[in-house]
Amino acid sequence: MEAVPSSTAPAKPTVLRVAAFCGSLRKDSWHRGLIRAAEELCQESIPGLHIDHVDISGLPMANPDLETDDGDGFPPDVEAFRDRVRAADCFIFASPEYNYSITATLKNALDWGSRGKKSCWADKAAAIVCAGGSFGGGRAAFHLRQIGVFLDLHFINKPELHVKAYDDPPKFDADGNLIHAETRERLRQVLLSLQAFALRLQPK
Repeated sequence: MEAVPSSTAPAKPTVLRVAAFCGSLRKDSWHRGLIRAAEELCQESIPGLHIDHVDISGLPMANPDLETDDGDGFPPDVEAFRDRVRAADCFIFASPEYNYSITATLKNALDWGSRGKKSCWADKAAAIVCAGGSFGGGRAAFHLRQIGVFLDLHFINKPELHVKAYDDPPKFDADGNLIHAETRERLRQVLLSLQAFALRLQPK
């Protein structure tokens, strides 16, 4: 008897869109380099994870006077930004440490995303990667976690990535590209943890 072929196609693997935000405006920033490395790692060895670098450098400063429709309408650049945040499945923040905190650029983006009747950030997984001096940007990461409590972001706890960029051996080249193999592997582990956590938070 001839076997009847199954009509059930194998399920396609879930592809998660990771919106990535760089808190630095500097062209050769280490944090831009971390996002570029994350893009490369996803293409090379993490199927099901896609990095979408969202440029936040052109957003106006958060100002309720710019809002319309009883606080639920926004300038075009802000509307486009909020659309990309809402479309993401999870987030990765690459944040320098400025005066024990995150940058004004990143805080401004977080504020715009939280405005309106419903926050764009709520109930999604997120990860933080930092680079800096003796603390590797860790104090900025801790402050971002505090902000995330109100935004209802769900940050992965482990592993952490706080790159001590001034220590030998060099972690980045002159263009801000990540060149240190061990740090690159640590970044890969962060991405894998983010992927696993985001899948756990997906609606069943």
